[in-house]
Amino acid sequence: MAKSAVAAGRDAEDIRLLAVSKKQPVSSVIEAAAAGQRDFAENFVQEGLEKIARSGRDDLCWHFIGHLQSNKTQAVADHFDWVHTVDRFKIAERLSNQRPDQLRDLNICLQVNIDDEPGKSGVAVIDVIALARKMAGLPRIRLRGLMCLPKMRSDVDAQREPFARLRELSDTLLTDGIAVDTLSMGMSGDYQAAILEGSTIVRIGTAVFGPREQK
Repeated sequence: MAKSAVAAGRDAEDIRLLAVSKKQPVSSVIEAAAAGQRDFAENFVQEGLEKIARSGRDDLCWHFIGHLQSNKTQAVADHFDWVHTVDRFKIAERLSNQRPDQLRDLNICLQVNIDDEPGKSGVAVIDVIALARKMAGLPRIRLRGLMCLPKMRSDVDAQREPFARLRELSDTLLTDGIAVDTLSMGMSGDYQAAILEGSTIVRIGTAVFGPREQK
């Protein structure tokens, strides 16, 4: 990550490593936390809740990065710090209504279907600005930026293209007066390209933890 930041002319401190701990044992989370990692991501609500409880630490930051159903928003609003996968106003509104007053505002990223893939989660590029404007006034949540999960591409130059489009979309939000500061993009196979295009959060699983446990 640091080498990619240097290549992009960026400060490595501006890029956050998000350790994707889904299907990893809680012992791996505890080990990573002991080594200094603070941000962890889960795809499944119940698994995330169990790890939050069993980690025994209150200094960790928990991110939800899976598809969020309406009947799971209360648990996420109660226990997570970030949600990267909001793509409907209904979900944002439920998270806003359900976020406990005593907690800090819940950080939100809009998931964008950057490659316009049929059947894939994410708001269409053409609808991002309207949804962001609508969400901007909701209490107890804070729209931080955009997230994408593009199609797999074979080389760094090809990988950079969808990330560049997401960055340009983020710039459009800023021009529109929506104060976003986060680009959640890049995983184990393409994080270098994402950093070159301005990613502020890279979501890394296997490159941190190794292969996931098999049932």
